[in-house]
Amino acid sequence: MKTIVRSRRRVLAVLSVFALTVGVAATAAIAGTPSPAGARVYFIGLKDGDTVKSPLTLRFGLSGMGIAPAGIVMDNTGHHHLFIDTPLPADGSQPVPAVDGKVIHFGKGQTETTITLTPGKHTLQLELADATHVPHSPAVASGVVTVNVAP
Repeated sequence: MKTIVRSRRRVLAVLSVFALTVGVAATAAIAGTPSPAGARVYFIGLKDGDTVKSPLTLRFGLSGMGIAPAGIVMDNTGHHHLFIDTPLPADGSQPVPAVDGKVIHFGKGQTETTITLTPGKHTLQLELADATHVPHSPAVASGVVTVNVAP
């Protein structure tokens, strides 16, 4: 009986250490992976106020960091998220939410996409996030670009 009690205590001790380790790792991920000074993300060939046609091909630029797919942990890397007609989340310490048609995740490390927009004004913004979809700290985000989609 003493052997069973000791074995259970060992299992509980191992599980406790595991849970603590996972909790610390999750907390570290939520805190936001550091970004290097001067890192920036931007649209290539698209300026605020441009008149464009739909479908629109967007190319994403990045300087001071590299691209890595979601789930790949490497220093000074991340993957793009595109925000369409919606602002960046106020709480940058949480994973970027998936909002159908409003927030597009590029977790495979893509650096361009083609989107279809209705005629009229639309806002576009990029934000880089780490392997767990949490924005870097400080945030690496483009300015908001407003485009007018021609009919």
